[in-house]
Amino acid sequence: MNLNKKVEVRELQKMTVACISHIGPYKGDNKLFERIWNKLFSWAGPKGLLDAKDIKMLVVYHNDPNLVSEDKLKMSVCITVPADTIVDGEVEKMEIDAAMYVIARFELSSQDFQQAWDWVYNQWIPTSGYQPDDKPSFELYPEEPKDGKYVVDIYVPVKPI
Repeated sequence: MNLNKKVEVRELQKMTVACISHIGPYKGDNKLFERIWNKLFSWAGPKGLLDAKDIKMLVVYHNDPNLVSEDKLKMSVCITVPADTIVDGEVEKMEIDAAMYVIARFELSSQDFQQAWDWVYNQWIPTSGYQPDDKPSFELYPEEPKDGKYVVDIYVPVKPI
């Protein structure tokens, strides 16, 4: 795991996303994520939504796996879209509200994601002067994975203590 020495706290503007959600276990299930990404891209591609120069790809985690049983966990695989985008089928539209976030960039292999999340919650937050806010956290992928390595920005909503 490589923390790219980039940790910042900043206000994030509201985003509209198109997403496909999953309820149930997901930790370490690369095939599940791959299937959902493929479905979302297959839906978005013909609509020209993947061509936007400022498109963002993210995975939203709606609940805390330490507090919710695995079979009730919800996550959503998302791409940013214009607010007036029409969705259908399995694809839903969701707003990610404007909020203050800590953003930590990592370079990870697939088995390192939990360690990265643990670092943010157990090492950075306790010494930061911030506490987690009650909005969903998410991973944003600023680039395509290369050689089994992912560059990922972990976004955790925070508020001052």
